[in-house]
Amino acid sequence: MTLDDTHHQDNQHSGAFAVSKKHQNESLSDCVSKALDSYFSHMDGYSTNDLYALVMEEVERPLFESVMTNTRGNQTKAAALLGISRGTLRKKLARYQID
Repeated sequence: MTLDDTHHQDNQHSGAFAVSKKHQNESLSDCVSKALDSYFSHMDGYSTNDLYALVMEEVERPLFESVMTNTRGNQTKAAALLGISRGTLRKKLARYQID
């Protein structure tokens, strides 16, 4: 089970970060904490390995997709917005197979 699976079970939407009016004042950190709490509650006693890697991938992929959409695919602008080098951006885009 991934964090995204738990998110989908709880919120019944696919991929898009939707915030209900009730949760508009929650920080990203609050949302992550709730997602992790939900993830652990759905583990039903099963253990997990590499939680750090799982969380990083679950956060990075939509981050890079969103930034690339926002910058209309401009890698120079995307790298500047993220505060990383274009080389690092290209590696991440390749890793997640984002055009």
